[in-house]
Amino acid sequence: MSVKAVLLGAGKGTRMKSDLAKVLYRAAGRPLVNWMLEIVAQAGVAETVVVVGHQADDVAAVLPPGTRTAHQPQQLGTGHAARVGLEALQVAAGDIVLVLPGDMPLVRPETLEHLVELHRGTGAVATLLSCQPADPTGYGRVLRGATGHVLGIVEQRDATAAQLAIREVGTSVYAFDAMRLGQALAALSNHNQQGEYYLTDVIGELAGAGHRVEAMVAAAIEGEGVNSHDQLATAAAELRRRINRGWMRAGVWMEDPERTYVDADVLLEPGVRLRADTHLEGATTVAAGAEVGPSTYVTDSRIGPGAHVWYSVLRQADVGADAEVGPYVSLRPGAMLLDRSKAGTFVEIKNSVVGEDSKVPHLSYVGDAEIGKGSNIGAGTITVNYDGYQKHRTVIGDGAKIGSDTMLVAPVTIGDEAWTAAGSVITKDIAAGALAVARSPQREVPGYAARRRARADREKT
Repeated sequence: MSVKAVLLGAGKGTRMKSDLAKVLYRAAGRPLVNWMLEIVAQAGVAETVVVVGHQADDVAAVLPPGTRTAHQPQQLGTGHAARVGLEALQVAAGDIVLVLPGDMPLVRPETLEHLVELHRGTGAVATLLSCQPADPTGYGRVLRGATGHVLGIVEQRDATAAQLAIREVGTSVYAFDAMRLGQALAALSNHNQQGEYYLTDVIGELAGAGHRVEAMVAAAIEGEGVNSHDQLATAAAELRRRINRGWMRAGVWMEDPERTYVDADVLLEPGVRLRADTHLEGATTVAAGAEVGPSTYVTDSRIGPGAHVWYSVLRQADVGADAEVGPYVSLRPGAMLLDRSKAGTFVEIKNSVVGEDSKVPHLSYVGDAEIGKGSNIGAGTITVNYDGYQKHRTVIGDGAKIGSDTMLVAPVTIGDEAWTAAGSVITKDIAAGALAVARSPQREVPGYAARRRARADREKT
């Protein structure tokens, strides 16, 4: 006897008013369907199949490796989708099958565990998860008999005035006896206005045949699905609150949790400090003692212990221990700042290594370069890495001093302890310890201002 699950992810999500399959929309860094997969896995489900249909290949592409899918080429309703999914599972007598939508990421794993426990304990053939939202408009109402057992679910469009007054609604999450579910799905009819097979009809059919059907009431927020962009935003906000609360309890300081955005797959160490308007996404890691923000966006990057990153954008970058980044820095893919290095105001770095204790303090572009230890890059320096056809590399040794407004035309190598004069255009390698000056001599023209002013006066007349 085991618990298995069918995730329904084949629908178009027409109320999103978009061509994108609904389960592909992301909340807190993950597609909705992947949130559901993690939830059922944490609930101890032994085997899960995802029913795909609309944009089936795209949905399958985002699923974790090894995830089983079942294709529903025609979306003929939730009952038909459940049948397609059940047929893809290997079920045995006594197995319990959870059927869940692919767009309900706020349901908790422990809630599913309790649903299964109730299902087993009561001996029901079906147990549905219900809730009591403040506004039940649009949801199917749960009909109970005098003993409290479920008699069926009535959709809002078919409900009487008395039934519309019922606050308990179905959430589209069910626990079924696997064998009974298969029989009920095979007998479903699509004789309705939409010509579809509804999973909700299974509940009424089972109860009408004298089988025991139960319902477990969950917190209203857990029953909220995603059918529109405003509901997606609500779900994402709640997921972020849960994520932030978990990190704060683990020792992460947040200046304003409501303005701190940490994706589900980000990893933080105790002692991290996050200031307001910080966005951490993807496979980002932040080590103990680092401070990030305010107003900083980081994706797929590593920030080392004690580093300080503020008012900056980091994409696939690596920041070493005690390094400083910001304000207004752009670290593009391949940027690597080693320990105690600095990228300062209005600096852009891509595909480059800045060595230990080296500084790029302000107003510079460093691309396709390697900077050694203890070097200083003056303001306005540019590594001229692109010749119109190919990228070329600049190598700067240890202890080098690059003067302000230097153009380093790659490929070029600057030796250890070498200097460049401010305003130089460097096109040749510089030997270790040497000074390179590559600029025109200054020339002074006496009396120029008076002559220029006189010419301007003549031009006015």
